[in-house]
Amino acid sequence: MIYLDFQKAFDKVPHARLLNKLLAHGISGKILQWIGEWLNGRQQRVVLNGNVSSWLYVISGVPQGSILGPLLFLIFINDIDKGIVSKLLKFADDTKLVGTVSSEVEIEQLRTDLERLYSWSIDWQMLFNTDKCKVMHFGYKNNTASYSLGNVNIQSGKEEKDLGIIINQTLKSSQQCVAAANTANRTLGMINRTFVNKHSNIMLRLYQTLVRPKLEYCVQAWRPYLKKDIDLLEKVQRRATRLMTSDKSLSYTDRLQKFGLTTLETRRLRGDLIEVFKMFKGFDNIALNDFFKLSSTTLRGHTLKIYKPQVNLDVRKFFFTVRIIDVWNSLPVSLINCETVATFKKHLDCLLKNRGFI
Repeated sequence: MIYLDFQKAFDKVPHARLLNKLLAHGISGKILQWIGEWLNGRQQRVVLNGNVSSWLYVISGVPQGSILGPLLFLIFINDIDKGIVSKLLKFADDTKLVGTVSSEVEIEQLRTDLERLYSWSIDWQMLFNTDKCKVMHFGYKNNTASYSLGNVNIQSGKEEKDLGIIINQTLKSSQQCVAAANTANRTLGMINRTFVNKHSNIMLRLYQTLVRPKLEYCVQAWRPYLKKDIDLLEKVQRRATRLMTSDKSLSYTDRLQKFGLTTLETRRLRGDLIEVFKMFKGFDNIALNDFFKLSSTTLRGHTLKIYKPQVNLDVRKFFFTVRIIDVWNSLPVSLINCETVATFKKHLDCLLKNRGFI
């Protein structure tokens, strides 16, 4: 996987070329004229220690902090994958090139795709910051070939932050768990220091709003399976529930029941099942075949059973597309036949409670 970084991406988009691309996408007339007037005519100057520079017109870049700015940037780089054979993933200015490199032919193909990306960046004046571009080699049999952009070799790395998630070369989530726990603990400490009124309802609302989301951001992609990582995250919620009550004799289980909470591991299981339900029912715009294969054996239970592949490594065994199969296949027909996400959540909560999940 090759992480690509544009040099000052949102500041480098040439206005004239952007308007031409918008026109090629069928955006014309008053809308195109309005966008042009929104971009053009902007001026900037620098103030340093009371000294002021002269005003200069801004001829490139999309305004940051706006909704339209990132959308225009995406339209501008939309054709970057033209002629690319490997998989190219784009999200705003984060771009990744992914390819299988089990043979010399595949290695050369990935290098050819990099050359095409580099040529595109030169042609469209969107240069890559080669110092920040990184390559990450996955797999025990990876021969760790070298790759370059132009005449600059791309440095290899063992860890990279990808859309807020720490991706490790081993694909284990321990570092992400440590980072999430540290961030959540800092927020919890800030709440404890700042708020004088520590009424249980206030502390519960603050925990659910400010702390717990930090422990669950994109957790389907990095759900921990090692006990030390599970306990590390759960320790944050243990600390939070202690702040919610003055009765120190209550156990952690009693505190959870008192405040209507469940363990974070149960919430992660619940989140996995809800995500699978959304995918099967079409509530998420995700290609189901990219994740699951329906089982051909449906003699018992519901008709949406998933085929479970044979896996050897723990990293694969506890990945989203494998770890959830047994639980999903064991769900009752009445739960699978729910028509809405809200109904599915309601019945799922009852099922988890009856099965002893806290």
